[in-house]
Amino acid sequence: MRTGVARPAGEPDTARIAPPGTDWARLGDTVLYWADDGAPWDAVRDRARSGGVPLEEGDAPGPAADATLVTQVGRVFQREHPDVPVLVDKGRYLVVALGEEHRARIRPREREEVCYRVEPLRPGTVVFRGVTPVAREPAPDVQALADAVSADAYRDVLTELVGFGTRHSLSEGFREAAAAAADRLRALGYVVTVAPIDVGSGRSANVVAERVAPHRSPRGVVVVTAHLDSINLAGGPAAPAPGADDNGSGAAGLLEIARVLAAVRTRHDLRLILFGGEEEGLFGSTQYVTSLDPAARLDIAAVVNMDMIASVNTPEPTVLLEGAEVSQGLIDELATAAATYTSLKVQTSLRPFNSDHVPFIDASIPAVLTIEGADSANQNVHTAGDTLDGVDEDLAHGIVRMNVATAATALLADA
Repeated sequence: MRTGVARPAGEPDTARIAPPGTDWARLGDTVLYWADDGAPWDAVRDRARSGGVPLEEGDAPGPAADATLVTQVGRVFQREHPDVPVLVDKGRYLVVALGEEHRARIRPREREEVCYRVEPLRPGTVVFRGVTPVAREPAPDVQALADAVSADAYRDVLTELVGFGTRHSLSEGFREAAAAAADRLRALGYVVTVAPIDVGSGRSANVVAERVAPHRSPRGVVVVTAHLDSINLAGGPAAPAPGADDNGSGAAGLLEIARVLAAVRTRHDLRLILFGGEEEGLFGSTQYVTSLDPAARLDIAAVVNMDMIASVNTPEPTVLLEGAEVSQGLIDELATAAATYTSLKVQTSLRPFNSDHVPFIDASIPAVLTIEGADSANQNVHTAGDTLDGVDEDLAHGIVRMNVATAATALLADA
């Protein structure tokens, strides 16, 4: 398959008008075109031009190679497979040329950590897109809560989390971090449970905090989540894993949201969950969702998940909102909140991957991952180098403001 890369100037869906005999896939502002009959690059270019689509020639993997979509955490796939040609690099998302020499060794791995997904690139796939949401008139009570998000308070909590050295799910550092977070949440007035979970043959925990809305029925539940654990893949459980971006940034964001919303009188219940066992395979969130009976699942109106919210990978501070079709309404609300209460640019994707929103989506619960924008990637994720030096507090502050506004809007809405 010969391929070319186009960057059309029109709206994202202009790629759907592909010339006859030409397939396409979109990754943000980049569209990959290829001939559906195996024709060479010249034919792809000529067909596209005849359809009014100017193309820039990209790398051509050759007729024996398959264009393959990779979704990764950080740069894990590229660190493990530096010889695989990359056709389109969008950080979290890659299109690679997977030839026969690669297929035998790039298969689903047996290790517990799931750091990337490899799948065929289907024609007409929109991996992610940039959107321009329309701001609404700010609600004064929601605006006040968004403005209450404190960069200083966020920094203090993030610094404390990084200071444990490692928060590997089975480590003493994790247990200490979980205890500290539970104490902080109790001091804010939440009812807190530290719930044991299994992580492989070991034990870790989820920290679950709740505020029940007074005397309202029926009520929904708004859930905010982040994983507390960190990992150093190369060094093992005892190695330094400061996890500043992954996921001290999201955990500190949850604790800041807890602080801002602690005294708000709401119409619906607020539940905050710090998961353990995420890095080893979504153990904490999977076991939590499994523990919910059908009625409890139906009570959940929205799940806002934060995972890696503090590394700038785009020209302007950008948030990626990743969910599924069941999450589309929540994606829209988050995008509107970003436009109304922040200066964030917004990307969206309906291809959920490897964070704690996935078990909720699998149970048909609306859930969205809020994560730093795709285009590049934090190369220090899952290493000892994921330190405070790589954190962009302005990006994190914007994403936390967006999530506060979204959660507050849902919590204050009529039943």
